[in-house]
Amino acid sequence: MRGLFTLQTLSTQKIQEIIDLALAFKGGKSSKKYPGKKMATLFFENSTRTQYSFQTAMINLGISVIGFNASASSVNKGETLYDTVRTFESLGMDGVVIRHSKDDYYKELENIKMPIFNGGDGAANHPTQSLLDLMTIYEEYGHFAGLKVCMIGDISHSRVAHGDLEIMKRLGMEVYISGPSEFNDGCAPYLTMDEAIEKCDVIMLLRVQFERHQEKMKMTVSEYHKLYGLTEERVNKMKKNAIIMHPAPINRGVEIADSVAECEKSRIYKQMTNGVFVRMAVISMVLDGNL
Repeated sequence: MRGLFTLQTLSTQKIQEIIDLALAFKGGKSSKKYPGKKMATLFFENSTRTQYSFQTAMINLGISVIGFNASASSVNKGETLYDTVRTFESLGMDGVVIRHSKDDYYKELENIKMPIFNGGDGAANHPTQSLLDLMTIYEEYGHFAGLKVCMIGDISHSRVAHGDLEIMKRLGMEVYISGPSEFNDGCAPYLTMDEAIEKCDVIMLLRVQFERHQEKMKMTVSEYHKLYGLTEERVNKMKKNAIIMHPAPINRGVEIADSVAECEKSRIYKQMTNGVFVRMAVISMVLDGNL
């Protein structure tokens, strides 16, 4: 299979190449175009940033974008994921972006020959989100080794956390987690919220994914915000050059105070901007046979 499914199979050198190309696109130093190419975005879960960021990246590269409405498709007639993807391949697509609720869904698509870009699979992987997070950190600090990062919140349900943690460790970053014990799956050393605020260079907040919970959260939203939310008081205790990140969408007043979401330390909207350039880089490298 061709495309991008997970960062676990990529070397740190290849990941740096993607980031470098994304920075070149952002800085106007690369203007690659792929006229005549057509790609589809197949999203079986709701999405704003990932779906439209990919579409914007395609438009910037001169690629025609084909949309897909799962609720109005033959999926409702029982069509399998494979047959849906195979249909778009038969229609002449040069690639598809897929988001699906099933972990590792792409393993069912081994016979597909067109490139597939993983826009998120269950709670397992979200490779372009991890790449845009890394790009944002690299822009800020110019390196990865030795930086301390803490991911705070709904770790167990987060494909962002699971994807980021693995590659951040390989890049030499010190990675920690924090949040309610019910969301702690032991994937990294634990810090209290206050320890994380004082120690870390990057505070990565994660959305409480109520839609993935099998049981109701054990605390109220207001209790969560008091114990684990990023408030102005906590921001004032962060290291001088530390930054705030969040994959979004933001639950304002839950994991982050409304007044903090766009404060001086916040890089949340910069992450969104960088997502377009990372996805341009990934698409370009795959179409050129370099990924």
